[in-house]
Amino acid sequence: MTQTLELGLDTFGDVTAAPDGTLLPHAQVLRNVVAEAVQAEEAGLDFFGVGEHHREDFAVSSPETVLAAIAGRTRRIRLGSAVTVLSSDDPVRVFQRFATLQAVSEGRAEVILGRGSFTESFPLFGYALDDYETLFEDKLDLFAALLAGGAVTWRGTTRAPLDGQRVFPTVETPLRTWIGVGGSPNSVVRAAQYGLPMMLAIIGGAPGRFRPHVDLYHRAFAALGRPVPPFGVHSPGYVAETDAQAREEFFPDYKRMRDRIGAERGWPPMARDEFEHEVAHGSLYLGSPETVARKIAATVTALGLSRFQLKYSAGPLAHERLMRGIELYGTRVAPRVRAMLADGVTSSGSRP
Repeated sequence: MTQTLELGLDTFGDVTAAPDGTLLPHAQVLRNVVAEAVQAEEAGLDFFGVGEHHREDFAVSSPETVLAAIAGRTRRIRLGSAVTVLSSDDPVRVFQRFATLQAVSEGRAEVILGRGSFTESFPLFGYALDDYETLFEDKLDLFAALLAGGAVTWRGTTRAPLDGQRVFPTVETPLRTWIGVGGSPNSVVRAAQYGLPMMLAIIGGAPGRFRPHVDLYHRAFAALGRPVPPFGVHSPGYVAETDAQAREEFFPDYKRMRDRIGAERGWPPMARDEFEHEVAHGSLYLGSPETVARKIAATVTALGLSRFQLKYSAGPLAHERLMRGIELYGTRVAPRVRAMLADGVTSSGSRP
């Protein structure tokens, strides 16, 4: 596992704060995301992902454009979305944009297709939320046909058909495509039906509770007679020099973000004990490099992961702190995770 494990980062382009506490303009946040990706490559990480949102508190609405800018300033790190909201986009255009990114990055592009955890894109682009499931299923089917290459003939219910049409640019190497899964068993089975790797978003609770999804993933591929492709997990976190420093720096801005989103969804404000419980027992990978490495290694072992992506940004948490966290994650956490897995140590010094 240590030879194939990939360690990456992703961000939604959260609007961050200046030293005086005022929020930065979207343009500066976007430039900072590019700088953060460059830092990730310099720190030796394998992947950098950028999410898609269409709301005031996140700056990135066009991940492919940001990723293309990053591609021009990096040479090795893989670049992808986290996630692309396929339901409210056109599969042909999504394929074309990522095929273009694949070309300009010399084969480093990836796309994670999902339905998204926010719904602002649906009214913005003229789609009905009542068609939430149908849109994704239909458009994913078309995207899978595009991945096969060549002339495409396709019929669906949510857009015009294709009749022996080719889509350009063509790709020199296959475009790595994942299905983003938020916890629905149906989504796990859907990934297997299309033969695509799964990226499981675990944003709360103990990671081990998702083991049934992993088992279902394996069973679904076995039933189809297909080899199981790599799969990964995306979870939030933050790295500082010490556990105490990580808590002190991260909690206020994480709470602001969590409470803002929670108010929209009817959640109560997050209490400090809830935060501490998630750090200790849940899916918040926060602390010193040693602490975060042990928690990641335990999750990789428990679920059999091929990739772990840390969502490193949190609301207005300052760019300078994000940059330092990225450096620590790449230079100290990642090597420690690999060493622990090679030695069979997963948590608290224990061996599987």
